[in-house]
Amino acid sequence: MIGPPKFARDLSELPDHAFSHRSLTWWGVIGFMVIEGTAFALAVAAYFFLMSQEQHWAPPPIRPPGLIAGSLFTLVLLLSEIPNTMVKRAADAMDVEGVRRLLPWMVAIGAPLLVLRGFEFNSLNVLWYSNAYGSIIWALLLMHTTHIGTDWVDTAVLWLLVRTPHGESPRRLVDTDENALYWRFVWLTWIPIYLLIYWVPRLFR
Repeated sequence: MIGPPKFARDLSELPDHAFSHRSLTWWGVIGFMVIEGTAFALAVAAYFFLMSQEQHWAPPPIRPPGLIAGSLFTLVLLLSEIPNTMVKRAADAMDVEGVRRLLPWMVAIGAPLLVLRGFEFNSLNVLWYSNAYGSIIWALLLMHTTHIGTDWVDTAVLWLLVRTPHGESPRRLVDTDENALYWRFVWLTWIPIYLLIYWVPRLFR
């Protein structure tokens, strides 16, 4: 009888979870961010192409978007990194109770962000079908809103999961860590979009 190869090894002793680049899910999140980042880059390129076809941006008589809703949204989004970092550190430290205590803050932040985003759409001073300018700024805002909404739902589901007995599994903490990583992608991509929507039209009128 032929025995097992000499290089065979029992892998049952290895952990079923890992943080950072040792996790396949982490690589999946990174790949997703690369794909979504490329989509944002293409939209930004379309923005500048359309801008180059106009003598004035925004095209008269359209006024640039109001600053209040967008700036408040940006402030709340940037402040959300404080609890997000705290959640990530708790997950990295395998602090289940800390994660359970902090995740509701991230869920709660999603509600005012989506409300403010609604006011943002209302303050654009143009509809998506009015002209190319309206189409591209609505597209940028809608793309980012999709990421805010999906990550909010994902965070809410994750919060519910960590409150169950299965929430004490290290794999749930890995999920929490990677969710926090993705939230950083969400707010980092918003900064150039905010500048394009609210400040570029004011600088090139």
